[in-house]
Amino acid sequence: MAKRPLILVTNDDGITAPGIRALIEVMNKIGDVVVVAPDSPQSGMGHAITINSTLNCTEIKVDNGPQKEYQSSGTPADCVKLAINELMARKPDLCVSGINHGSNASINVIYSGTMSAAIEAGIEGVPAIGFSLLDYQWTANFNPLKPFIETIVRNALKEKISSDVVLNVNFPLLGENEIKGIKICRQAKARWVEKFDKRQSPMGKDYYWLTGEFINEDRGEDTDEAALAQGYISIVPTQFDLTAHHAIQKLNSWNFEE
Repeated sequence: MAKRPLILVTNDDGITAPGIRALIEVMNKIGDVVVVAPDSPQSGMGHAITINSTLNCTEIKVDNGPQKEYQSSGTPADCVKLAINELMARKPDLCVSGINHGSNASINVIYSGTMSAAIEAGIEGVPAIGFSLLDYQWTANFNPLKPFIETIVRNALKEKISSDVVLNVNFPLLGENEIKGIKICRQAKARWVEKFDKRQSPMGKDYYWLTGEFINEDRGEDTDEAALAQGYISIVPTQFDLTAHHAIQKLNSWNFEE
């Protein structure tokens, strides 16, 4: 009998979020599961880690599944570091993060706690995938995604994706029979135009709520945003080497002796 893979599950919406519970359900069909996730929502934390305060981590039981679960006071990246270096008997065969409540396509990958957790796993030498659904509602329906998630994960395990490539998977807000398929894409060039809603507290102090508008500046048909708009699941292979290799030759022509 083939040995079941060891799978680490994490997220940024918190250990009780419906998205991670759906992801755990699918992973339990594929391998032996260990869950290490934040004890409260950590959306938008990016790759933040805790260095100036202590981390708490407690084993808990959220449901009757066979998985072993821990909740941590740390960020998503903290959770992965704790899991791999302290809590797991051996390095996992795969780390999956999500399912995020909301898009992590395009520039959102930079801010995403979901993807930062997956990227941290990649840095630690563990193949990783981040999953997100284009629905911010806590009551989002994740059931239509489960067959696709299982297919993607089984392929990732079989084909042995490189640990320095992290898959960013986003699902359109459609039913299972409405999703047209899967497309391998590049990240769309887009940005947020920030706005701040300025208000005053009862004590007369100014405070701000960050809002903004998402601007897609990319009209390419091979992008994640285009695939999602057309009803496809987008998969973008991402990397954590941020070197702009194309700029090296130009920079080498600069005169630094002046």
